[in-house]
Amino acid sequence: EDSFSNGGRCQCGATRDSHPSVALGDYFSTAMVSHWDSTQHSSEQPTDAYGELEFAGAGKRHSYFLRLSSTTDPFVVFDIMRQHWKLGQPNLVVSVVGGEGRSRVKSWVREVLRQGLVKAAQSTGAWIITSGLREGIGKCVGEAVRDHATAVSSVNLNKVVPIGIAPWGMVHNRLQLVDPEGSFPAKYFVQNAPRGTCSLDNNYKAFLLVDDGTEGRKGGEVGFRGRLEDYISRQRPGSASIDIPVLNMLISGQVSMLEALEISLKNSMPWLVLAGSGGLANLVSDIVENVQSAPMSAFGGEEEEEGSSNMELRERITMKVKKHFPSEQDMDKLVDKVLSIYQNKDLISIYHAEGVDDFDTVMLKVLVQASKQRVSMSTNPYVDELKLAVTWNRVDIAKSELFSGNIDWKYEDLEVSMTDALENDKPQFVRLFIDNGLNILNYLTYGRLEGLYDSISKTSQAGMLLQHLLEERINESNDQTCHVSLYEVSQLLEDLLGEVCQPFYRSVLRVDAASTKRKALKKACKVLKEECLYRQNMCKDPWLCLFLWAVLQNRGEMAIFCWEMVTWIYIISNFIRLHTVYSRKMIHEFTLTYNLIDCLKMAMATDARYFFSHDGVQSLLSQIWWGDMERGTELWKLALTMIIPPLVYTNLIDFKKAENTEEVKSGMAPPPSATDCNYGETVFSFADIKHNEGDHEDSNNIRQPTKGLFFYFKRPFWVSRWKQFWYAPVTSFIGNVVTYFLFLFLYAYVLLVDFKPPPPEGPAVSEYVLYFWVFTIVCEEIRETFIVGSKTFCQRLMLYVQDVWNKFDVLAISLFIAGLCCRMFSWSYNTGRDILCMDFMVFTLRLIHIFAIHRQLGPKIIILGKMIKDALFFLLFLGVWLSAYGVANQALLYQYDPSPDRAFRRVLYRPYLHIFGQIPVEEIDTGKYWDRDCTDNLTLINEGKEPCRDTSHNWLVVILLVIFLLVTNILLVNLLIATFSYTFSKVQEHSDTYWKFQRYNLIVEYHSRPTLAPPFIILSHINLLIKRNLRKVPSTKIHRFALQLKGRDANKLVKWETFQKENFLALESKKRRGTDSERLKRMTAKVDGVIKQVGEIRDVDRRLRALESDMEFCTSSLQWIMEALSQSSTVKSPKAHPTRKVVISASNEK
Repeated sequence: EDSFSNGGRCQCGATRDSHPSVALGDYFSTAMVSHWDSTQHSSEQPTDAYGELEFAGAGKRHSYFLRLSSTTDPFVVFDIMRQHWKLGQPNLVVSVVGGEGRSRVKSWVREVLRQGLVKAAQSTGAWIITSGLREGIGKCVGEAVRDHATAVSSVNLNKVVPIGIAPWGMVHNRLQLVDPEGSFPAKYFVQNAPRGTCSLDNNYKAFLLVDDGTEGRKGGEVGFRGRLEDYISRQRPGSASIDIPVLNMLISGQVSMLEALEISLKNSMPWLVLAGSGGLANLVSDIVENVQSAPMSAFGGEEEEEGSSNMELRERITMKVKKHFPSEQDMDKLVDKVLSIYQNKDLISIYHAEGVDDFDTVMLKVLVQASKQRVSMSTNPYVDELKLAVTWNRVDIAKSELFSGNIDWKYEDLEVSMTDALENDKPQFVRLFIDNGLNILNYLTYGRLEGLYDSISKTSQAGMLLQHLLEERINESNDQTCHVSLYEVSQLLEDLLGEVCQPFYRSVLRVDAASTKRKALKKACKVLKEECLYRQNMCKDPWLCLFLWAVLQNRGEMAIFCWEMVTWIYIISNFIRLHTVYSRKMIHEFTLTYNLIDCLKMAMATDARYFFSHDGVQSLLSQIWWGDMERGTELWKLALTMIIPPLVYTNLIDFKKAENTEEVKSGMAPPPSATDCNYGETVFSFADIKHNEGDHEDSNNIRQPTKGLFFYFKRPFWVSRWKQFWYAPVTSFIGNVVTYFLFLFLYAYVLLVDFKPPPPEGPAVSEYVLYFWVFTIVCEEIRETFIVGSKTFCQRLMLYVQDVWNKFDVLAISLFIAGLCCRMFSWSYNTGRDILCMDFMVFTLRLIHIFAIHRQLGPKIIILGKMIKDALFFLLFLGVWLSAYGVANQALLYQYDPSPDRAFRRVLYRPYLHIFGQIPVEEIDTGKYWDRDCTDNLTLINEGKEPCRDTSHNWLVVILLVIFLLVTNILLVNLLIATFSYTFSKVQEHSDTYWKFQRYNLIVEYHSRPTLAPPFIILSHINLLIKRNLRKVPSTKIHRFALQLKGRDANKLVKWETFQKENFLALESKKRRGTDSERLKRMTAKVDGVIKQVGEIRDVDRRLRALESDMEFCTSSLQWIMEALSQSSTVKSPKAHPTRKVVISASNEK
């Protein structure tokens, strides 16, 4: 029984009547039980209160709650919070203790919670643990979290998770939560609670309601809360390098909270005490700051000294306790607890509101100090502080506190944190580490790169693809302990990039780059089963490896940083700011760098029009287009030389001389000609990269170029000049254009003049020539689609179909084959001829593609294509009006007309002609005379006779005609004109960019084509067949897109790149500093500096006041001593005691 309730209540807080009969039996009295204990006088049962909690009228997401015993294992609770409640993994746990009850919280404490605690928790992704009740500090924290969540634009951006741990017996209306089956949700009403209970706060995410059998008693949750915090402090979030830091925060508080403070300190938990907040916080801060152990005397025994020291310390603490809690009864027990706390004062830090440091910085230092207590040996005392800063993603604290130049960081100190920053996507820390001594060449080994890929989330797209490839290797090697290796990475990149580049990391695994996927898998399994010594080697191109790793995970900021660090990619990406001569060389050399990435093809795949519009790219394309011929050559000279080939050995066409190479190396280039459509400047002779054979394989195949420098044997003049002319893409283009016009002329001649009847009378000889011509075109399409390149059949087919002109080719060839088959039989002869006539239109429209090379006509092709798309949408609107008007008009004019032919013409065809002004007024307007033989006899009408008009509703027909013409001729037609005008102006505005972009496709197409045009192209096909399959001569066509510079040229290019990079970075930095956001940041930093200095001044003022007080005490003490000695007869001095001189200021003297 509770002695204060006159037998009405038990010591557990419940009334006598609420206890079962077994608790009221005589055997309890015979046992002489005088003190109630939860472990002995209560029993545990399965929980009957759990699920989701809905606060009535709160209008927010549901919270989670769980009633549990005070002896519940923290592992089970933490697993429920993470797995079932889906609470995010915390990077920090802040446990706020104190300030309970109905006493008013000080305003500055509220500000610390709002601006300090919640802000720091948001920046770190923290859990805030309080009592969760709607009173005291718990209510203030809930309001601060609510205000912060309101300011955050998205729920996903709110990283603060408030959690309440409260005693079950203190919860008001707790019976609303009881449901043995679980509540989803339980509706909870917040009311003004009577004294002894309190309602739950609706601003918390989760509630842990600890039941120790008491009712209306505080402190039942202290033991469980301490064990849960201790368990969390030994967990490690994700791939972090440290355990979850737990920080206890004491605000105000009562004497009963000493137990929680004592238990937590015994578990080596750090505490942050808010000095001046009142109650227990003031006592603890006073003891930690002002109580010092008494110094040992130089005389006497050691035991006496220790005993006297402890007695003096106890007396001092007793004085402090009486000062702050004068009304406490059991003072000795209270002093013992305070002494126990004092023994662990190294784990206690004091926070003053007027301090110079920010609250989050103080939290960081407190946790670091606690970690140093746990870990005695450390190479650098600031390593733990750096790990915490990385875990919290507080690069600002790291810069101001750790990388200000006062600490000597070594590579070993930054290595673990660098891995943590990479795996957890913190690019600002990666940049910080690189700027402060971490060498990426020493850091990134192939083994560590495999670890980074193995850390990719298994639920991400890249992670699932890597796991699929890993399963294939596991099935092949029967090794279940495999991890992601460079083979899976290489295969994934090859699947994604295709033929854009050579396979990555194959050489590291000693796998041939040209081997098939099956052979590569077997070789990789064999290498990985052995001792993988390659994992100790440093990555050849670390930033490129990290760039690809970041891109695969869709980490944009990290990828951009790595992208900037890769010199080649960085410079290429900002081509618009570079000089033409060197940028032209860079495209060449870039193709041979970083596993032969074809930057032009990458730009094409990403639709980078501005990249292609740069002069450097256009100069390269012009170089390839004209070959070794001077770009000032007129087109009529080329056409005449093609007709009369011996003219190639005359001076009719100018070819580049070998001296041009030296001219370009000195930065000189001939001026562009007017006939070159302003392609850009020629930068150096094509002889530098000319191929040594007449090969015309696809230029996209860049699998394996010849290594090293290219050596060419000097050929006879007549051979070299012949190749220089006929192997230029411009020659191939003109030849194809001329022959295509001849093909269309032959096709038209066959259709109009020489189309014979079916066999045996036909076809004619000219028609057989046409068949052979089309056959050579089909052979070229097959070569272009299925023979060139190293992709699979399906990949090549999909790539081929993506080009709209290839679709035209397929349509034209299909129609020609269908028409050819039909014209061979008498029963389908006319159908075949019709199909061939339609096919002639398709072949003729294919001629539009040739205009892409022209600067003025090229953009018009794009405009035409976009206008066709606009017209399709217009036809949808027009079709609606045509069908609506046509059906209504036909039904009003003719009551009965069963003829489908007449119905179709009058419903769709006739309204369509109305748009162009062909309106049969005599038929529509019955007031007009209509000279047409008609009848109203249904029998004759059914036999096909023309029915007569219905004149009863003719006025409605006229009205519908007026409305139809108004909508179609005025509204829809003008809408179409406006749409066409917008499309034209939009494309015309960037016509030069569009033209340069599509010019690349045309140049690549004719660069990859054989020199001879159909039908003579069959000779080139036979030559290629012999060369590739019989003579095994590899293709060297790639050399037109790749140039390997060495020696002085390479050094000059690297220097120029570095210079341009620094200029660009300086310019971008200047622009960034000039933005309003950066100015605001600088102003904020200055204001923060001023506030910090003001805080320091206040701190100095406080210390001066304390020093002044001490000096006054010392002065009064010395004065007392002097007076005592002067009155004493023991000591007599012949001199008088000194007197204090009065200091007069200069102003007073004046």
